[in-house]
Amino acid sequence: MGSVTTSKHANGLEYVDINTPLCKARVFMQGAQIDYFEPVGQKPLLWVSSADDYQPGNGIRGGIPVCWPWFGMSDNPDFPQHGFARTRIWSLESVKMRNQIVDLKFTLKISEEDKQYWPHDTSVELLFTLSDTLSVSLVNTNNCDYEVSLTQALHTYFPINDIHQLTASGFSGAKYIEFAKGPFPQEGDSVDFTRETDRVYTNLGECQELHTPDGIIEVRRENSQSAVLWNPWIEKSQRLSRFNSDDYLTMVCLEAANVLEDKVTLAPNESHTLTTHIRWKA
Repeated sequence: MGSVTTSKHANGLEYVDINTPLCKARVFMQGAQIDYFEPVGQKPLLWVSSADDYQPGNGIRGGIPVCWPWFGMSDNPDFPQHGFARTRIWSLESVKMRNQIVDLKFTLKISEEDKQYWPHDTSVELLFTLSDTLSVSLVNTNNCDYEVSLTQALHTYFPINDIHQLTASGFSGAKYIEFAKGPFPQEGDSVDFTRETDRVYTNLGECQELHTPDGIIEVRRENSQSAVLWNPWIEKSQRLSRFNSDDYLTMVCLEAANVLEDKVTLAPNESHTLTTHIRWKA
């Protein structure tokens, strides 16, 4: 049947360890951040920099950090980039196993300190379904008597072996903003990588693929018409924290998102679920 246990990293961070006939995975309480997912008999589907030392208070440089309740910089420049959820301790509310599939539910309580950033009465949950594929859902519910708007992303880092041999496809018909310029229409269906790439896509179809030397990774989204495609390339890699100068060669981020005109606006008592589904297609 498999096992789901809790343990502690050498640096003190607690995590959930999943080991079933279908997959091996690890999810940290800090940020409810999954940093490892390996379907049995296949290669891992998530990437983490070997420069990351898993220090409490720092989001892990890899896996799937949760950007919430805003993506990128806030309107207030003193607020943390990509929100505060990725560095807070979440609560593991439930663990269920059904036919070797594991379901995990995490919740985040907004602290008094964090109310300076987010004074709204909302609840947020992160749901994992772990089998031979990985599904992650970010659930927001507005408990206020007024509308609340937010942006968010599941900032997924993928292992791609060699950036020079990577082609990302499934972008036909979309538009993107890059380096604060645009929007530009996407030319063709695919993207190759020869420089720093930092594209925020909108009007995007639900499925993209990463064609790597190790196979094709399929990335599907639900309740999302936007996504982020990112590789820091050479110069920026030298400035990033917890990131080796040559890490850009072996990773790419393709992030399910609700950003720009795709932001989430919740009426009182309304909920929204952003989901990403990840698997080796071939």
